[in-house]
Amino acid sequence: MKYIDQEEYSGVDFSKERLAVAEYSGCTFNNCVFDELDLSNVEFVECEFVECSLNNVLVKSTAFKEVVFERCKMMGIKFTAVNPFLLEMSFYKCQLDYSSFYQLKLKATKFSMCSLKEVDFVETNLEQSNFEGSDLTGAQIENTDLTETDFRGAVNYRIDLNQNKVGKTKFSKEGLSGLLYMHNIVIDS
Repeated sequence: MKYIDQEEYSGVDFSKERLAVAEYSGCTFNNCVFDELDLSNVEFVECEFVECSLNNVLVKSTAFKEVVFERCKMMGIKFTAVNPFLLEMSFYKCQLDYSSFYQLKLKATKFSMCSLKEVDFVETNLEQSNFEGSDLTGAQIENTDLTETDFRGAVNYRIDLNQNKVGKTKFSKEGLSGLLYMHNIVIDS
């Protein structure tokens, strides 16, 4: 496999100029377009994506090792197909609506100020993850490990405490309605 180290890509539309199947190490992608691109078998190690568009990319056996996404549009990605070995990603102000993390191990993942509408977190290990300032409208969270996960500042989540593993999970008072929704009670503010 080709190895690319410490390269910086800026303003590249990879739908026109294909991204080579390679291992990208320490690379930065600024304002690049990857929409609907097949990134299968590509490896990203210690890479950063800033203000990129990755809507509906295919990530079969794609490796994301210590990868940071910042202010990226990433709607409709089926992360369930990624290479799980040493999987580590962080998301800051990203739009991840309609994506799926089904059955992934995402321990200590940061989803800071992200849009996570209709995202699939079913059977995901989110232990010690952080959802600070994120919108989880319609997100599916079932049979998920939420041990020590931080939902303080997150909004619009609905979590059935009987169907998820919780312990030392952090919530703010404002988010209590998202934990009590199934009991059909009215919470007065």
